[in-house]
Amino acid sequence: MKDIGIYFSDFASPDTFKNGQIGNSVILNSESGFELPVKGSVAVFYVPEFRNAGRKASTDYIDAFRKNFFTLYAGEWKTKIYDLGVVKPGKKVEDTFSAVTEIVHELIKGKVTPVIIGGSQDLTYALYKGYQKLEQTVNILDVDASLDMGNPENNIAPDNWLSKIIVHKPGFLFNYSILGYQSYLTNREEISLLEKMYFDAFRLGEFYSDEKMVEPLVRNADLLTFDMNAIRSSDYRGNEQCMPHGFYGEDACRIMRYAGWSDKLTSLGVFNFSEQTESLQHDTNLLAQMIWYFIEGVNLRKKDYPIGSKTNYTKYTVSLDDFKDEIVFYKSDKSGRWWMEVPYPKIKGLKFQRHLLVPCNYEVYANALKNEMPNLWWKTFQKLS
Repeated sequence: MKDIGIYFSDFASPDTFKNGQIGNSVILNSESGFELPVKGSVAVFYVPEFRNAGRKASTDYIDAFRKNFFTLYAGEWKTKIYDLGVVKPGKKVEDTFSAVTEIVHELIKGKVTPVIIGGSQDLTYALYKGYQKLEQTVNILDVDASLDMGNPENNIAPDNWLSKIIVHKPGFLFNYSILGYQSYLTNREEISLLEKMYFDAFRLGEFYSDEKMVEPLVRNADLLTFDMNAIRSSDYRGNEQCMPHGFYGEDACRIMRYAGWSDKLTSLGVFNFSEQTESLQHDTNLLAQMIWYFIEGVNLRKKDYPIGSKTNYTKYTVSLDDFKDEIVFYKSDKSGRWWMEVPYPKIKGLKFQRHLLVPCNYEVYANALKNEMPNLWWKTFQKLS
């Protein structure tokens, strides 16, 4: 891994913590000694870049988050945690983006999971370009109250970063999913555009009608971008739109735990954190607990993503009427989780091979037994074709 220490400043100061608290085990860097994260670790860093949102950068929320996060008690964790520091702001926003792209690229290449605490959500574009440098196709899951499509002709901003990714050439986006959008905040034409691209859009109400649907959805993502404004203002008081509806705090933590548990997910970004002074302690406590649950999930990983040998999986095949191919499912003997296999045209080469096995749940298999074609299978096949 290249030396990424040149991008950081504002390192955490050593302090005294009680036995078992995260602050006792987290690895802190400094100007005089920057330790590169080791393979399999989680690296937290901060990007207070709000200029595209028209806000002045401040690091007050970072200090408050560290205080709350470091005083939480760790679980039975074996994963090393690094606090890399704060990314130095570039003279221009583009300079900050370039730094984030390079950091993410190096960490993922080194099998380290970056956790980025922003900053406005347009930084997702910088994360995505880190995968581009790896020449890796990527699935993005966006936890958001509205769709940040916007106009790609405009300068990048928190409300149009998605369109920038979609039109980016060369393209490395395989799938995009939005979870938790609220219909009255979202342009219906933009949702229709997602559907035409065989992308996924799930309303907040769909989550609360069937909360089990979120686990395989998160398990299919490489990159999770989480807009804090997706959390209702009663639980996240800094909600910039003062929205009465949204995810509860405990559900945000549940999503984070599922994200950490996924062997496929390799980066996390939490964005649009507001630093209203009167709610800073409350909101950074929520943020600290969300990151705690993510790391808890990382420590629960089963390493059962079905690549290569399928000896630790039970295979099920389902025949559907008026459909020439069988639908193939795999169930992990380690975790009981399900995947569905989608055939891949050989002429396409290996570019999308890692997307052939799509996470699902038992209900998808059960419905296939009732002769129902899985919509997830069809949409994935269309993208592969």
